[in-house]
Amino acid sequence: MLDHTTDNLINQLLAAVGPAGLVTATADQAAYTTDWLGKWHGRVPVVVRPANTTETAAIVRICHATHTPIVTQGGNTGMSGGATPDSSGAQVIVSTTRMNQIRAVDAINNTLTVDAGVILARAQEAARDVQRFFPLSLGAEGSCTVGGNLATNAGGIAVLRYGNMRDLVLGLEVVLPDGRIWNGLRGLRKDNTGYDLRSLFVGSEGTLGIITGAVLKLFAQPSARTTAWVTAPSLEQLVTLLSVLRSRCGERLTAFEMMSQDSLDLVLKHVTETRAPTTGHSAFNALIELSDTEDSGLQEMLENELSNAMKDGLIDDAVMTSSQAQVAALWKLREGVSQAQVRAGAVVKHDVALPISALAAFAAQAGVAVLAATTAAGTTGRIINFGHLGDGNLHYNVLLPADLSSAAIHGHTLLINRVVHDLVLDFNGSISAEHGIGQLRREELRRYKSPLEMELMLRIKRAFDPNHIMNPGKLL
Repeated sequence: MLDHTTDNLINQLLAAVGPAGLVTATADQAAYTTDWLGKWHGRVPVVVRPANTTETAAIVRICHATHTPIVTQGGNTGMSGGATPDSSGAQVIVSTTRMNQIRAVDAINNTLTVDAGVILARAQEAARDVQRFFPLSLGAEGSCTVGGNLATNAGGIAVLRYGNMRDLVLGLEVVLPDGRIWNGLRGLRKDNTGYDLRSLFVGSEGTLGIITGAVLKLFAQPSARTTAWVTAPSLEQLVTLLSVLRSRCGERLTAFEMMSQDSLDLVLKHVTETRAPTTGHSAFNALIELSDTEDSGLQEMLENELSNAMKDGLIDDAVMTSSQAQVAALWKLREGVSQAQVRAGAVVKHDVALPISALAAFAAQAGVAVLAATTAAGTTGRIINFGHLGDGNLHYNVLLPADLSSAAIHGHTLLINRVVHDLVLDFNGSISAEHGIGQLRREELRRYKSPLEMELMLRIKRAFDPNHIMNPGKLL
């Protein structure tokens, strides 16, 4: 039963958004109060679904006046629990999924202006409709939203060429914690008029305001692609190959995705309709893609470079694709790792970023350190190392034995996290490359961020949100 205060809050929100904008039944709220991994669960009196920026501002003004904490949520596809409420029942979810309009497409300026709740795949489609290209590509692109991508500074498979979401946005519209609207929807490549407020909100995980609109960068639509799968005896040799291809192929190099052999074996075992691209077994594999706006000998270029790489001993084998079905089959192997891990059992996951030049040394030292730590703790761990080699982002995960208890898994997770993240710090890396901090890494952030960095971030938080109502318990 709702108390008087909660009932009054819901009535105010109802007046702001109408019946279509509220979800009050507990059963209907389940899709919002549990993250898609099923790892975090919360409770709220109401989910509010504004249809536009004006309604969002009205919601925030009500929450500001009543000191009601807000958890902003897009497609609810995050990996760190950043969009899941706590169990207190004191927070409300503001879902942006009804804010799904394509506001403007400017093919001359190469910009796309969208509501924050637009699904990423729809933004890609809107770009294609005017023969342009929006390059952010994720496994969840059919359900994640642009606003969520911005709030977490999403990466994906094309960061090597096009950059993270921060690099793909020119302007933002944001509802501030007091309900005022900052309109920064400027499609400018140059704007040297002071602090870059846009960058403060990108990656802030809903702790500084609610992103309601964005101006995104568009690019020329690639019309030619060529893809290859290569095997290599060591990660160091793949890093060398990456450097060679960047020098020889330039911006045509769009993707360079790495999978250890253990990662590939896991996919082949747990994901249906997959098969190994090569007959041999090497320690590491890479999926490489070149693209261009015209077919200027891409396949011949890649074939020549891989032939030279094989002569130089950098790779053991290479397979070039000749059809879209083959390309899809190769990408299914890379994209199937997350699905395979879920089916395989308990996995200690890491999303780390390192200087590309340090990747091989990190992986070698981490393998020894994790083995030593798990052995001392009386168990074993299987390294599942894969990721976006081209931008230095490793998903350096550890698969634990399937028969461990929940308590044992928790203990081993804390131990392995400390080993891996301490080593990441030694290599001047980051404990979160693209998944965000959320509630998953919040406590660890205090260990791995310098006191001065934490102080500066907290000062910014207090300046924007003195009542601490924006996504409390996340990031900071």
